[in-house]
Amino acid sequence: MATATRDHTLKLAAIGTLAGVFSGVFGVGGGTVIVPLLIFWLGYGERLATGTSLGAIVLIGVVGVVAQGGIYGNVHVGAGLLLSVPAIFGVVAGTAIQQRIPQRAVSLLFAALLVAVAIELIVR
Repeated sequence: MATATRDHTLKLAAIGTLAGVFSGVFGVGGGTVIVPLLIFWLGYGERLATGTSLGAIVLIGVVGVVAQGGIYGNVHVGAGLLLSVPAIFGVVAGTAIQQRIPQRAVSLLFAALLVAVAIELIVR
């Protein structure tokens, strides 16, 4: 993996900015923005990109909740907490599955998910 050169740092900043914008506008940004850009721009492997994205999502989510909830009143805290409990189990299961399948399969499954979401958004 590349060391923290100026170019690398600028690309990370661009990826973070895009993820933040997408997160604020659409409620997404982690997996859908960070993972593909870490893979294509910086040459990260799928597993490293996924783990790095999850680390970034923690802060992105906190700031998003503060902005959406505290400033605009758009957060239903109870529903958010109810969503988070099973999601924690899903993350543990998903991580275990991801570690046991080939990286190529992870890439293809992720691509299929993005295509399915795009089709759903277009058809609506």
